[in-house]
Amino acid sequence: MGSSHIEIGDVLGRDVSRETLSLLEAHLELLRKWNPAINLVSSSTLADGWQRHIVDSAQVFACGMTQSGLWVDFGAGGGFPGLVSAILATELAPDIRFALVESDKRKAAFLTNAVNTLKLNVSVVASRMEDLPAQSAQVISARAVSDLPRLLDYATPHLADGGICIFPKGERYQQEITTAKRHWRFKLSERPSITNPKAVILVLGDVQRV
Repeated sequence: MGSSHIEIGDVLGRDVSRETLSLLEAHLELLRKWNPAINLVSSSTLADGWQRHIVDSAQVFACGMTQSGLWVDFGAGGGFPGLVSAILATELAPDIRFALVESDKRKAAFLTNAVNTLKLNVSVVASRMEDLPAQSAQVISARAVSDLPRLLDYATPHLADGGICIFPKGERYQQEITTAKRHWRFKLSERPSITNPKAVILVLGDVQRV
């Protein structure tokens, strides 16, 4: 647990409790148990699951941990970044409520099982993003769901006034930003990823269609 503690502390700028670390470890164990049947994440990433999924998600949470209200995670899949963020928020940002949106019924079943097993106060919504009623979310996150222009199409109907979008992106992110700016205006912060030197986390606010 020692190295895990240091990693999470480095990401968040503060340490978390042993209870929180235990919940994160338990989430990873559930993922390993379910993954052969459902393929929640690439099996090749599980050997380094803490770094690839837990720490990677924690840095998304760090971008939104000062918020309150509703945090919606689209395409929640194995729980990254949404379920990890919800676990961290239990200790660090208890005013945030979480909704994990997943259209694949089997993945939604995994998320429901994880939420119940870990005793988290989190909503799991088995729905396509396009079919959701407006959510009025202060934070919307999505990892590996779609390109930036399409993500903004999905997200903006559900974003509250003053809300932000947090999207981890790979090495082609500049191209996605350029394409998105043809149809959208937004304030943009680019945060370097600590788990992948070629990746960034995009934080977008004041999103408006041109």
